Amino acid sequence: MTPEIKETLSTAQEEKQKWEKQTLSKVLDKTPERKTSFEGVSLEPVERLYTAADTENLDDIGFPGEYPYKRGIHPTGYRGRLWTMRQFAGFSSPEETNKRFKYLMAQGQTGLSVAYDLPALMGLDADSLLSEGEVGKCGVAVSSFADYEALFDGIPLEQVTVSQTINAPASIFLAMYLVMAEKQGADFKKISGTLQNDILKEYIAQKEWIYPIKPAMKLVIDTFEYCVKHVPKYNPISVSGYHIREAGATALQELAFTLRDGVEYVQYGVERGLDVDEFVPRISFFFNAHNDFFEEVAKYRAARVVWAQTMKERFGAKNPRTMQLRFHTQTAGVSLTVQQPLNNIARVAIQALAGVLGGTQSLHTDAYDEALALPTDQAALIALRTQQIIAEETGVVNTVDPLGGSYFVESLTQKMVDGCFDYFDKIDGFGGMVEAVEAGFPQREIQESAYQYQKAVERKEQTIVGVNKYQMETEFHKTDILQIDENVRVHQLERLEQTKNSRDKGAVANALDKLKLAAQANENTIPATIEAVKAYATVEEISVALRDVYGIYEEPAF
Repeated sequence: MTPEIKETLSTAQEEKQKWEKQTLSKVLDKTPERKTSFEGVSLEPVERLYTAADTENLDDIGFPGEYPYKRGIHPTGYRGRLWTMRQFAGFSSPEETNKRFKYLMAQGQTGLSVAYDLPALMGLDADSLLSEGEVGKCGVAVSSFADYEALFDGIPLEQVTVSQTINAPASIFLAMYLVMAEKQGADFKKISGTLQNDILKEYIAQKEWIYPIKPAMKLVIDTFEYCVKHVPKYNPISVSGYHIREAGATALQELAFTLRDGVEYVQYGVERGLDVDEFVPRISFFFNAHNDFFEEVAKYRAARVVWAQTMKERFGAKNPRTMQLRFHTQTAGVSLTVQQPLNNIARVAIQALAGVLGGTQSLHTDAYDEALALPTDQAALIALRTQQIIAEETGVVNTVDPLGGSYFVESLTQKMVDGCFDYFDKIDGFGGMVEAVEAGFPQREIQESAYQYQKAVERKEQTIVGVNKYQMETEFHKTDILQIDENVRVHQLERLEQTKNSRDKGAVANALDKLKLAAQANENTIPATIEAVKAYATVEEISVALRDVYGIYEEPAF
């Protein structure tokens, strides 16, 4: 710290103390504050007032588009291009989801995002006994490429970016996407999209896995390697803090565990022989937008700083794009309430605004009825219109990083940066994130945070409007919810049976054998997976072939 900065901070501290003594104390004597301490959603204390005394790094705020990108990765922010409005959609049959996609695109949505059902997420087919009661319920049902063809019928993949929320069987769904693009005659050098493919956060938070951790990591790096060579504009992973936050993590834990997951993927890619400056620019991130407005903005700004510094200092990155963290944001599903569901519209709007002011590259706004069921068309449209109102009516897009320089926001940002690197040190002490997960470290941290927050809610120290304060005996609005037709499983079973009866069984068996051999030989599995998809091998058949080589994962008790 330079002598000039020390002098400035000292002066600022003296001025703050003078204000507290001459002005504040008189008011407090007469009118005490409502609480003895104030805390945000993460239960971190918030000071009464922030001044220059709290921002020793304020002179390092920097400029947008310049390292370490605290103020954004683009010099013009949203003046040049708005964020992608990418509403998450997927339910029932592929045909029904295809209709929803086309409806949202007609209303101005600029990117697609696919939610798959639980069987697909677990690598199961619709006809599995374990799939009963879940087919098409929490997302769209896809068991084979025949379903995929129906899902993207009439949607040109060369012209639309598609995000796929799929993790354990992600390599299979990448293969389907590429086979579909090839069938449409698309140029692999032009198609773009994002595969969630973040298996570490499954072991940490969401708990939808198939294989043991290290073979699962190997499949992730297979997708990196293949995309670098063949699909250069495709993002083979979206490292997801969203589900970590939904599991009960604080904002800092979401930030730290997500970015450290990203570091782990980079390390594994380097060990595969990939060039950091070639594959890392295609890694994207996915963050939650929760209720504590300023904390969320600070989290996004800190994320860019931590990633830039880590890529440069830890991995020796030279390419600016390697150091520029790009991220998608989704408003907090866990914050939505069944009670007084229309209140969720206000929650979502505020959360979305935090994402925008934090500089997100794409955004999903939750529908107000999602605490009850998957969204109706009307609720999904209101969610989309929320983004459009922020973009077109509020004026927040007219300047870059409008909260930059705020004493409060800059102080919170630096606190996030420092806390994140502290967590990095702890995780490095285990040997890396894989080893930390195997030891249960992030899981225990999240469990404790979730427990403390729930206690604060029950003590009414944290208010949830309509739940533990301002309750109503009768709801002021009756919500019509989306009902999934129970016949969807019948429909899916019929197509699955037809697919199995019409395909070349010898070709399927041959393709699955080749996939097993590739896995056993430690080769990249994507080419063999593509051949299996082309032969109409099912999701479960491909998963089982890999499971026969890699085994399955059972979580130990922590």
